[in-house]
This record gives sequence, structure tokens and C-alpha cells, in this order.
Amino acid sequence: MFQKSIKAYKDAKKVIPGGVDSPVRAFNSVGGTPPFIASGTGSYLFDIDGNKYLDFVQSWGPLIFGHCDKDIEKEVIKTTKKGLSFGAPTTLETALAKEIVNMYDHIDQVRFVSSGTEAVMSAIRLARGVTKRDNIIKFEGCYHGHSDSLLVSAGSGMATFGAPSSPGVPADLVKHTILSEYNNIKQLKKSFKESKGKIACVIIEPIAGNMGLVPATQEFLKACRDLCDKYGALLIFDEVMSGFRASLKGASGLTDIKADIITFGKVIGAGMPVGAFASRDEIMNQLSPNGAIYQAGTLSGNPVAMAAGLKSLQKLKVDPKIYKKLNKKAVRLTNGLKKIAKENNIPLQVDTRGSMFGFFFAKKKPTNMAEVGKCDFDRFAAFHNGMLKEGFYFACSQYETGFICTTMTNDDIDSCLKAAKKVMKKI
Repeated sequence: MFQKSIKAYKDAKKVIPGGVDSPVRAFNSVGGTPPFIASGTGSYLFDIDGNKYLDFVQSWGPLIFGHCDKDIEKEVIKTTKKGLSFGAPTTLETALAKEIVNMYDHIDQVRFVSSGTEAVMSAIRLARGVTKRDNIIKFEGCYHGHSDSLLVSAGSGMATFGAPSSPGVPADLVKHTILSEYNNIKQLKKSFKESKGKIACVIIEPIAGNMGLVPATQEFLKACRDLCDKYGALLIFDEVMSGFRASLKGASGLTDIKADIITFGKVIGAGMPVGAFASRDEIMNQLSPNGAIYQAGTLSGNPVAMAAGLKSLQKLKVDPKIYKKLNKKAVRLTNGLKKIAKENNIPLQVDTRGSMFGFFFAKKKPTNMAEVGKCDFDRFAAFHNGMLKEGFYFACSQYETGFICTTMTNDDIDSCLKAAKKVMKKI
């Protein structure tokens, strides 16, 4: 079933570390060989062995309209014929920036970059430059890219100065990163109190998508906002994953809490590598060339990525009911999985936010990283392997989130649930 992928994986390992360009793709947490993908159309992926999969990963989020959407594809081809990159301004950058700015009443300017990691790294530098402080607070389980100061482990799990979670990251670089527990207001207050006058910003995934789908509570987000205001820090919403996925305004559209800086990615590139960070004039004007805070990118605002993202956002704005439709399908899937699990005496917790969904093999719905760590990872791996063989491509880690696209039908969802009945009985 995977003979060609097995061979391709062995070949890749000879010239690419681990055979992959992003660790999660190696399938280490679920076992087996990752299928090597040949193509994608609509809701489906096709691997080099000819296997067909209903794709619940959708390139980790950006493909709201599925693979090879005709409208987006047309814009990409048209733009590509004019040149792949210029390293100079284009009107496409301005057009996409306007689309984003016009959706928010607390955002005035956008700066484009080439990845979510770069967006977050730049947002934090901006916050530090504006506040003239060094320390930042992040939360265990929230992934903000692989820049050095954000690769921090939890230690005991208490709010503390972090230690590097990867070789190659100097301790001096993360000594200004304070780690706190997600959805824990008491710890957050303690972190601010112990570093009074030193906190530049709090960065949070308001809908965490990298410890599975774990949304922040409204009370917790309010505490983040209130404490930032009290101590003169900036609040950063990392919406690289949730932006334009959870709703048209991302997580920001599902809460009345307003962040000072928002980072974007994924969807605003519609599958092309892109990221962005945005804020109000008084903050963004401190960036070079207007201000002294330096940030740059040779390929930032790539015209092909801008064209793809612009068409994607324009399509999203056309149908105001699109997120309700997507969420209805997500609920159909997750409720169906929960019902099947219950029939087989398997504890399963589910959740959705717009077109995002998650499920945990656990007796209690996790609210933070420590609780996610207590889930049944062996059962998840068995479920993943079983569903892959049945032709359903789920994220290859319990720590990841799933996505619904517009081309998925109720029949697609029901076929998945039919296969899940078969797999759940085995696990």
C-alpha cells in the first residue's frame, strides 16, 4: 500500500535530516511511513502509490477552499507569468493589507513577512522596542515558531524563567522568556508580579492549535488584557493558525478582547509561504524605515503569495455564512466521532472553532499542556494508522489541529465516520 512512499522516505533520509523538512511530518508520534504526496484536488490528497485520502490537514490550515481552487489557481498563474519575485514594492501588497486592515477596528497597518515564525519574531521585537523592556510571557503548549527565544520548556510547569528546549539555543537567549500555564490566571498574575516593570509583552494563541485544539477561556483572555494594561505591557495574539480560520476575524472575532499586535499566516497565503503582523499606527510607525526598530525581509510581500492570499480573503468575504457552514461540518465530524467512541467504551473529548477541530482520547477535556500530556497517545496513534489505511488523512500528532475545507461534503464526513466505526472497534 505504501511501497513507493517507503522507498521515497529511505531516499529522502540520505539527503534530508530525518527525511523531512519539518519534524512532525516524519510520523514519529504515530509510527509508520509518511505518505509522499503527488497531488491534491479539492478535499483529497493522492500519494505516489496511488492512494487517495480525504484530507483533514489541508496543508496545516491555509487551504480553506481545498486543493487547487480554480479562482486562486488562476490568480497565481496570472501573477507568476509576470515574475516570481522582485524584491520591490507591488500594489498587491497594498491591496492585501487593505483587506486585512478593513476587517479590524483596532488595526491600522500590516507588515508582511514570509512565515509565521518570522511574523512572531518580528512582533516580539516590536513589542520590546516600543516598551523598552526585555522580558516576555508565553504559555506552555503555545507554539510560536522556532525562533530561539520561544523554544522554551516548562520545567516543573510553574511560572518560571524558562530553560532551552532544544540544543543550540543559548540559555542567555531564553532567560527573558517567562513561561506560564495556559488558562491559569493565578500563575499569570504571579509572573507579572515577580517581573514588575520588566514585561514587554504577553504572547498567546487565543485558540491554541499546537497542543491539539485548546481554546483560551474568555476569563483568561480578559486577565491577559487587564494585566498588560495594569503593568504597561503589550498583548500579542498569535493568530497564525486561527486567523481567518476560526472566523472571518479569527479568534479576535470570537471575543471582545483586543490585542495590541496580531500575527497572521497560513490563510493569507492560501497555501503559499507568508506571514504578517499588524497593529495600530502608534506602534507600527516605530518600525523602520519610519522608526528605529529594524525589521526586513528580501522576499517579504512576494507577489505570488500576495495574489493567492488576496483572492482567498476576497472569496471568504463574499459568503458571510461560510464559517457557519464549515463549523456545521466540523461538528458533524466531531460529534460523530464522539458517539462512535462512546459506543466502543472509548473516552473521547472533542471541540471545534469555525473550521478548526480537535479530539483527544481522554476522560476530561484538556485546558492546558499538562492535561493534554495525560491523554492516550497510543490510542491516538492506533486510530491515526487505522484511518490512514482507510483513506482518511488526519494530523499525525495528538498535539495538532484538524481542518475542514469548503469542498468537503456531508457524504465525505459520513464516509469518514463509517470508517471510524471500523477502526474504533479495533482500538
